[in-house]
Amino acid sequence: MSEYDIGTQSLKLEREGPVLWCRIDRPHARNALTPAMYFGLKRAVRLVNSFEEPCALIITGTGDSFSAGGDLGGRYEDGDERVPEGLTYDSLPFLAIRESMQPVIAAVNGAAVGWGMELTLFADIRIASEQAKFGEIFIKRGLITDVGGLWRLPAIVGPAKAAELLFTGDVIDAAEAGRIGLVSEVVPHDELMERAMALAGRIAVNAPLALRFMKEGLRRTSYGDLREIGSWVSGTLGKLFQTEDHREGVRSFLEKRAPVFKGR
Repeated sequence: MSEYDIGTQSLKLEREGPVLWCRIDRPHARNALTPAMYFGLKRAVRLVNSFEEPCALIITGTGDSFSAGGDLGGRYEDGDERVPEGLTYDSLPFLAIRESMQPVIAAVNGAAVGWGMELTLFADIRIASEQAKFGEIFIKRGLITDVGGLWRLPAIVGPAKAAELLFTGDVIDAAEAGRIGLVSEVVPHDELMERAMALAGRIAVNAPLALRFMKEGLRRTSYGDLREIGSWVSGTLGKLFQTEDHREGVRSFLEKRAPVFKGR
């Protein structure tokens, strides 16, 4: 198995035949994503797309979580490359995953909430362990969801169900995710990686050019101008991060109590 350096020790990119595994490897922080990890995910996707032969990328988590979301407080692990301060929409990995010409599978091994859930929404296919959970919890922190929730989620589960998940911030289990079509399959926890590997292998044996054009066709029919909506999301989040309600949302989470929002 080959391993690649993508600029952060908190992501492991390994190749096993035609399948590449990108493992979010920060279990002590429930795989929360640092700025360096966002850039590392972009590098991983671009590296996969540099291979001429067909392959597939599986993104999964280490330990009990897929990803608890974004850790944008500037934290780095030892050995991580430093990245420019601040994250714009273009610096997040969502565009790279969306524009990938190789298939991307999310093998959701545990909780995928906040930006962790956003990451799964841009994968072509989502397979969930029976222990997985999903939540667009931004509203609980006085924020709006990102492009995945606003664009991809309604396309996957329908506008009404997406609105319910976005407006409530509810966290759902794997069974409910399967029922509403958020994931294509729910499997026993100890079979998740084997099933994801088998699916990736069945995809990667197909004709390379046809596979790439199939992905392009889906992208053309499933997405609009994500850069435009991404710019709006970035600007709106920039304002909401400065609000008292957002600070209360974070404080209440840390203090394990219900938030008291004041609309300012």
